[in-house]
Amino acid sequence: MVAGTGSPLRAALRPALGPLLCLGLLFVTGCGAAGPTCGTGSCTRVLFLGNSYTYVNDLPSTFAQLAASAGRPVEVAMVANGGETLAQHASSADSLGKITSQHWTYVVLQEQSETPATTSGRAVMYPAVRTLAAAVESDGAVPMLFMTWAHSDGMPETGLADYADMQGQVDAGYYAIAQELKVPVAPVGYTWSQVRRDHPEIELWGDDGTHPDGAGTYLAACVFYASIFRQSPDGLAFHGGVPDDQARILQDEAARNVLDLQAQWGLR
Repeated sequence: MVAGTGSPLRAALRPALGPLLCLGLLFVTGCGAAGPTCGTGSCTRVLFLGNSYTYVNDLPSTFAQLAASAGRPVEVAMVANGGETLAQHASSADSLGKITSQHWTYVVLQEQSETPATTSGRAVMYPAVRTLAAAVESDGAVPMLFMTWAHSDGMPETGLADYADMQGQVDAGYYAIAQELKVPVAPVGYTWSQVRRDHPEIELWGDDGTHPDGAGTYLAACVFYASIFRQSPDGLAFHGGVPDDQARILQDEAARNVLDLQAQWGLR
């Protein structure tokens, strides 16, 4: 029950959880007291469709709190069950109903971790992405692919011997469908690989080597902030429990790997 994504780039990954992995979640969080509320004025509303890669450490709330620290009103919602695939979301009344429940600015699509890394997985993933992206666009929102990270040890049973091998395939899997549909990508997995290369002292995975620890989720939130607002998260006060020195590194990595490559990620 994880997530992956595509483009010939790089890779990184490793998390921890426990009993939470058995849970399926569907909930909404607003701006709350941590920052400005949306009210009836301008607001960025983001729906996340995913699985445990999204709900472990509550990525949507982490993103909302990061945005609030920049004075940006944000509302987030999530439909995420353990191991859920985009094909399951595409046939789910909960997911499809959530898409049409209000006017979202973005709807984030996160595939199960291993699916984008193999040809057989992509054969199931791509029709689901097409279905969901069409539903999102018909409702006036922008679909955004959540390019995830690879397992810390790769997928040796499928011939992907290590993290780098798997990340390359995950990147390629997301990137190809993003280019086909001309939808933007939040390059979390790609940025993860850059942090792993440049700052190996920062642990992004939890103990299971697949799900994110706090720093991994914070990095993902920074990537979404840069991808959605086209603005650097450098200097934002919310650090989500990550040590200040590490948070500043993750903010900078997100800014560079998203904003310097906007055209590559199809950001609009």
